[in-house]
Amino acid sequence: MTATTPAQALPSPCVNVCKMDAATGWCEGCLRTIEEIAGWSALDAAARQAVWAQLPLRRAQLKPQPA
Repeated sequence: MTATTPAQALPSPCVNVCKMDAATGWCEGCLRTIEEIAGWSALDAAARQAVWAQLPLRRAQLKPQPA
């Protein structure tokens, strides 16, 4: 049996829709930056949580605002 570190316990937000949006710099699937995606495996639990915390804010920015 292998132990799970706290960083490993927090899963990647990847949803297998890997296409970068040129305007935002975010993946269209998971809304992470290329730097966040590339460095995910090296991030500690606090850094992973910080990325997760940004995702709802990014999603809200993508929604059309009522006129």
